[in-house]
Amino acid sequence: MFTGNHLNLLQSDLDQKKVLVVGDVMLDRYWFGDVSRISPEAPVPIAKINKIEDRPGGAANVARNIASLGGNVTLLSVVGVDEPSIALEKLLAKENVTTILKQDASINTIVKLRVLARNQQLIRIDFEEKPSHEILSEVLDTYSEIIQNYEVIILSDYGKGGLSHTLKMIEIAKQQNKQVLIDPKGSDYKKYANSTILTPNRSELKDAVGDWQTEEELIQKANALRKNLNLKHLLLTRSEEGMTLFTGDTAHNYPTFAKEVYDVSGAGDTVIATLGLMLANNVDITDAVKIANFAAGIVVGKLGTATVTKNEIVRELQLHLKNQ
Repeated sequence: MFTGNHLNLLQSDLDQKKVLVVGDVMLDRYWFGDVSRISPEAPVPIAKINKIEDRPGGAANVARNIASLGGNVTLLSVVGVDEPSIALEKLLAKENVTTILKQDASINTIVKLRVLARNQQLIRIDFEEKPSHEILSEVLDTYSEIIQNYEVIILSDYGKGGLSHTLKMIEIAKQQNKQVLIDPKGSDYKKYANSTILTPNRSELKDAVGDWQTEEELIQKANALRKNLNLKHLLLTRSEEGMTLFTGDTAHNYPTFAKEVYDVSGAGDTVIATLGLMLANNVDITDAVKIANFAAGIVVGKLGTATVTKNEIVRELQLHLKNQ
């Protein structure tokens, strides 16, 4: 249950503590248009494009979510030397995200191009390459140099090769007594050992522990994973079922607050961004999860890679407190 204390937390200054986001960045490019006929060349729709919009994606979306909530955030990542990297840096500057973007001339910046008609996605085209070992070593060196300036570290892993030194980054953070939050990818979770919190969705958790048939089996598998990796917490995001926080030997369920699920892309970014910002400001984990869950319920009502602002959460929370 929410209380006035949660409202006070959100209305306080959240930019006094700094958050560092490290991971795979990308440019989410949207082409909006209309479809009124089928191509004579092949049985595919013809989209007449009338608007193009760029948004920061991946770890960049995590960073912009923190900034939109009033947080003080720095993004450390790798980009190519190309037009998308310039577009990405300009977008992040507009959204008050401090960037340390290492340029790798041997790759192109990751771009996800989505073509939409009447708000329905027709196709997504991905352009991506893995960064070089040399540039990733530069990222690790910079990370080691600046980490003492931040309260919380968020590692946003999209499986694009930008986090090849995850275990070392966790080790460095622990030496500095920093909390490490990780949005995981893939089936090998050993590289996330000793972090503070993992925030997988259902599909990502199944990749790591296999499927489950009952809630009891889920609790057993999730807690076994948490213990094996020496995690303080494991937060499972469950879409329309809300979230479950595994801590100690208990599981706390948080039902969704979504009024309408329009687009779940980027919802995980909003969750870990909100969670990280709250923890950086010394908010208790259960309260931090409640607020992150509430933020996710708002962002899934928006199209594409989106953010939620502090004012939006405050407004919705005020309405919720009034009605509960």
